[in-house]
Parts: sequence; C-alpha cells; structure tokens
Amino acid sequence: MEVVTHKCPNCGGALTFDPSDQKFHCPYCLSIFTADEVAKAEQAQQEAHVDPLITETNLGEEEQATMDLFTCPSCGAEIVTDATTAATYCYFCHNPVVLTGRLSGKFLPSRVLPFAIDQAEAKEKFLSWAKKKWFVPKDFFDEAQVEKLTGVYFPYWSIDAKTRGELSGVGTSVRVWIVGDLEYTETKRYAVRRKGTMAFKEYIQHALSKNVQQKMVTGVQPFPLEKAVPFQNQYLSGFQAEKRDLEFIDIKPEVDEALTQASQQLLRNTVNGYTTFRTNQTNAQILEEQNEYVLLPVWLVTYQGRTQDTPFYYAMNGQTGKTSGILPLSYLKLGLVSGSIFVVLAILLMIGGYFI
Repeated sequence: MEVVTHKCPNCGGALTFDPSDQKFHCPYCLSIFTADEVAKAEQAQQEAHVDPLITETNLGEEEQATMDLFTCPSCGAEIVTDATTAATYCYFCHNPVVLTGRLSGKFLPSRVLPFAIDQAEAKEKFLSWAKKKWFVPKDFFDEAQVEKLTGVYFPYWSIDAKTRGELSGVGTSVRVWIVGDLEYTETKRYAVRRKGTMAFKEYIQHALSKNVQQKMVTGVQPFPLEKAVPFQNQYLSGFQAEKRDLEFIDIKPEVDEALTQASQQLLRNTVNGYTTFRTNQTNAQILEEQNEYVLLPVWLVTYQGRTQDTPFYYAMNGQTGKTSGILPLSYLKLGLVSGSIFVVLAILLMIGGYFI
C-alpha cells in the first residue's frame, strides 16, 4: 500500500485542495497550483528520478486486505484506518495522506466531483441550520463540536439506463349539469394505454455499506455530476475519502427495482384529464444499463451527547450546500419550556377564575 502526500513543487510542503478556487494551495510558501500543474510537476520529478511523493514501503495484496495500520510519510507516526478509508490526516502532524492502493486497479474511480464549499462556509451553514432548531443541547454549538465537521468523498455508483414500459387502465370522465329542477350526470369510460421508452441519466446509488452514514448521504442528493472531472487523487488532499465496498452486482437488484418503479410512475404521470383512473396492468423492463464508479463530496459531522447512546449525524452536499440530519434533543431545555408554559397557563386560569 502506497501512502502519498502531494508536495509543493516550490518548497516541498504538503498541498491541500481549496474548494473556493478549485486549486491546490501550499500553506508554507503560499504557492497555488492547478491540478494539471501539480500532475506535470510530479511527472517531471519522477522522470528525473526525484520522487515528489513521500511514500511508505509497498505491501502485498494479502497485507493490503488486512492491514489497517500505516506510517505517516512526514512524521513517522502510526495512522490507523478502517478497511474502506482511502484518504485521511495524520492526527499528530495533520499532514494529509492518500492511500493510493485503495483507489487503483478495479477500485479506481472514473470521476470525482470536487468540493465547491470550503470548511469555513460549511461551518457557517451548519451553525445557521442548527440554530434554527429548538431544544438543541448547548454543547452542540461548541467550537470543539463544530471543528468535527469533516469533508469526505463518498463512493457512489452512477447509472445510465434505458427502459421500456407499458400501462393500461380505465379512465372515467364525469360531467354534471342542471336543467331546471333536474340534475344530470354523464359518465364516460375510456380504455387508456401508454407505451414508451425512457432514459435515465446519472441515477445515483451508494457504494458503501456503512448504513448509518448512508441515510445522511442519501438525504443531500442530488449532486451536479455535470461538474465532475476525471479522477485524480490530488483532489483528495486535505479531505477524507472512502473506497467502495459494494460492487455493482451487489446493488443491481435494488437499482433495477428503483428504475422499474420510476419507469412505471413516469407512464402513470402521462395519464391526465380524467376524473378517475384505475390501473389494470403495468410493466417495465430494462433495455440498457451502464455504470461508473464516482466519488462525491459531503461535509459530515457527528455528535455524541452525554445522555445519548446513538451518535447523531449531520451531512451537507459539498457542491450545492443541501443539508440533511437529525439534531439531538435537550430534555433540560424541553423541560424548562414545558414548565414555563404550564406556569403561564396556571396563572391565566387562576386570574380567569378570580374574575368569574
């Protein structure tokens, strides 16, 4: 397994990707580079037999499958990861590292959608969202808690598909009119049939089996995949990243079922102008299906309260800013508000009883 830190061509400092200008910044000499400039500089140094990347010794395939302990190329500290982590930080020197072996071969993503929202903006949006909620624990807004907001590239399968479907049913059209004292009702019945082909582009399905985070990540869709670029691991520098642990064949039944239902709903949506409609038969089949492996950006923060056993998750789309999450509940705040309401009502009842 190769542990990589992308280095500044000018001073050798660790580069990080900045979503605000979509470029790579060196915090030491303040140099700024594009993705192409970083790639060209690294290629040139490799050809000159000067490796711009500080790496760990390669491990065999069997070791890669079981080894979750790595050495930081900058300070030598141990970095502990789970089996799906592909990019992270050293917790001692805070150096960004990329575990390139976990995003290569069959695990090499086709495209990556870079972050467009930086950490400062993400924190601002997070606090603005959270402060609108009542009964949130006070420590949820602590600086230490907000600092847990982490940019993560999550793995997804993007599917393009073409389907064919048919629908048949009975539609009724009811007309009512009055002549003098008589009311007339006319009911017409129609045999309704629909048939057609439908195209789905960039339907997104998760490729990671961590169920708790899936719910949060699903809630921040859609992602503007038209802005995705061919994958380069430089974009991961300064963020965390996960590799997929679900193959497309594992989720294909779920994808096919979702596409089939969506096709049937599209056909149903073309039936209009009737007072009532009853479906007799509907079916859809998939004609073509193509998939690609992509990494998509999500800002994620977790909260473990003093009284809660289950952590709470908050997620934000790293491109659009769409948020999703469930905030913790402060029973102390809830109790104080409920008690205050009870006291006010009791006083009003007492005053009302006095004047009656």
